[in-house]
Amino acid sequence: MSKKNIQDVVKQSMEAYFRDLKGTEPDNLHEMLVSVVEKPLLEIVMRQADGNQSKAAFWLGLNRNTLRKKLLAHKLL
Repeated sequence: MSKKNIQDVVKQSMEAYFRDLKGTEPDNLHEMLVSVVEKPLLEIVMRQADGNQSKAAFWLGLNRNTLRKKLLAHKLL
């Protein structure tokens, strides 16, 4: 899937989210979206890295300790 396709999927999902709100204002939208996207991203990258946190952190452009904190926060460890 190309970057453009990912952007299209996110855009369509966000448009549907706002439609579903039916005029109600969202709360903490950035945190909600980051959390929803981050967990599957971490799951897939960790699987592709065969559980190697150093490799996964490098691929993600994160410090290994930061990755570990994110994995713990998403209950992936």
